Amino acid sequence: MKCIVGLGNPGKKFKDTRHNVGFMVIEELLKRHHWKLNKKKFNGKYAIEPIQGEKVILLEPQTYMNLSGQSIRPLMDYYHMDVEDVLVIYDDLDLPPGKIRLRQKGGHGGHNGIRSTIDHLGTKEFKRLRIGIGRPTTQVPVIDYVLGSFSKEQQEDVNKSIKNAADACESWLEKPFLEVMNEYNA
Repeated sequence: MKCIVGLGNPGKKFKDTRHNVGFMVIEELLKRHHWKLNKKKFNGKYAIEPIQGEKVILLEPQTYMNLSGQSIRPLMDYYHMDVEDVLVIYDDLDLPPGKIRLRQKGGHGGHNGIRSTIDHLGTKEFKRLRIGIGRPTTQVPVIDYVLGSFSKEQQEDVNKSIKNAADACESWLEKPFLEVMNEYNA
């Protein structure tokens, strides 16, 4: 069993914000496979379904970004999952819109959702898929930027990165993560 976690903030207010690209990838996977997040437990909404012969959990924590680990850890414990079977998807200011990067481990890089995940999992060694949102080009505070919507100029690149991220998630279900990294980080 594998778990794909998209980080974001719950509620309509945050639906199309830069900080919610993790949720957007989960929504793309749900759409592709005609599923719904039909379970509510562990401070999250999730679905458990087979993809390509692998049982997969798609999770959207409902804790708000900064407390994401409070949803991920209890779900992992309940389903007796190992950390190597978890992939966390989140926004990254240091990548331009349209770019994705996969990593096997790392620090939080100032991202509070990842900080919470590290704290609750007790390790930095979990798979990540970062989706570029770029940095503000004006004097907009970072918090306002990440909680704002993508510009029209960014939208095409972002849509492409969401599809690429979903492709990478599906690829991970049938290939070793290192192969997926080499393919999608190229």
